[in-house]
Amino acid sequence: MKAICLLGLLVVVAIGRLETANGAGACGKSTPEMEALKLAPCAMAAQDEKSDVPDNCCQQVKKLGQNPGCLCAVMLSDTAKSSGIKPEVAITIPKRCNLADRPVGYKCGCKFSSLTHC
Repeated sequence: MKAICLLGLLVVVAIGRLETANGAGACGKSTPEMEALKLAPCAMAAQDEKSDVPDNCCQQVKKLGQNPGCLCAVMLSDTAKSSGIKPEVAITIPKRCNLADRPVGYKCGCKFSSLTHC
């Protein structure tokens, strides 16, 4: 019985890896790290709530905001963390860009426990 359970677990893990390799991740065929790099124009705006948000930043945020799962994956990525962004400031960018269709109240998990109720 244990052997069957172990085999089942290995199959599930293998399928999960295949789906990720084939582009079924949060950001489709791209990785959250690659998507985070596209948000380079937002660097200052993600560190200082009083700084202006460049138009090219707003355009990238609008594109990324169409996939809230990818947006969260980007916010939680190592690239975003190492760039010095402040998540509590970064989440204000869609509003500062006056984006009408922004994911209001979308939660990115307990890693932002100061921002969400887990």
